[in-house]
Amino acid sequence: MMASADLRDELNCSICLNIYTDPVTLTCGHNFCLLCIGNVLDTQQESGIYTCPECRAESQDRPALQRNTTLCNITDRFRSAQQMEEDTGIACTYCLHILVPAAKTCLLCEASLCETHLMVHSKSAEHVITEPTTFLENRKCSVHKKALEYYCTFDATCICVYCNVIGDHKGHQVKILNEASENKKNNLRDNLKVLMSQRVGAEERVASLQKHRTDVKEKAVVETERVTAVIREIREQLEAVEKQVLGEISNQEEQVSLQVSNLIQQLELKMEELARKIIHTEELLNITDPLTVLQEKESLSAGFYAVQRGGGEVLGDLDVGVILSTLHCGLVWGTT
Repeated sequence: MMASADLRDELNCSICLNIYTDPVTLTCGHNFCLLCIGNVLDTQQESGIYTCPECRAESQDRPALQRNTTLCNITDRFRSAQQMEEDTGIACTYCLHILVPAAKTCLLCEASLCETHLMVHSKSAEHVITEPTTFLENRKCSVHKKALEYYCTFDATCICVYCNVIGDHKGHQVKILNEASENKKNNLRDNLKVLMSQRVGAEERVASLQKHRTDVKEKAVVETERVTAVIREIREQLEAVEKQVLGEISNQEEQVSLQVSNLIQQLELKMEELARKIIHTEELLNITDPLTVLQEKESLSAGFYAVQRGGGEVLGDLDVGVILSTLHCGLVWGTT
């Protein structure tokens, strides 16, 4: 990491103090960012003397800026490596002159490896290769402070070589981590197949339930329409029965009303006749001639007799039996 820091200092522009951007070289051999040295030369143009910000070498002509291709490639590579280090946070242990991101970490060597160093690293099973990590202390035995290289199948725990030789796991059946991990992965694959099968079963069950729900919904629509049609038909039949029964009641009421109206009309005529006879009778009462009074006796008696006969009429009424019979027949017909 110190070497990487020293390299970064060498790649910094002395004007902006940042890593070179489009580095160019003056005739004196010093390097600067293209934009940085351009701004400096612009400010020196009025004086007519151009000075290197690094060594103070002077020139009356504006220096020609030569692009430093090699330095440009180095800075681009450094930026790329720096970005990858920020993404992973881990650099290769063996790259001393430039920061190179680690591709893997060897737990046995306790070292992080870039792609190049990984290719020449030991391929033996004892060298457990993992994703880049800096938490190597978590991968050491808490008792012997050695790398966890084995897996005790009896206690189902990871152990170091000393645990197996002189420690609590002495004599237990052990496997190297890669082998134990692969065995567990095989079990996990079997479990995954079961889980996938169960998920497929659950998905099929969900699909079946959704179809059942859709079928019930469609059936409910059909039944709703059917019941609505039946109720509409019943309502129409009841309205027809109601119309028929109310018509019967209206007809009977009209007949009774007509009969009563005729009787009232007859009585009104008789009342007019009685009124005339009352006037005539009152006139007779005022006559002083006995002969005249006696001669009117028979016609007066006949008038009283006619009025008494008119008061014995039998009035009609609503025939409730006929009304109920009409209602019953209508309801029975409507339900058949």
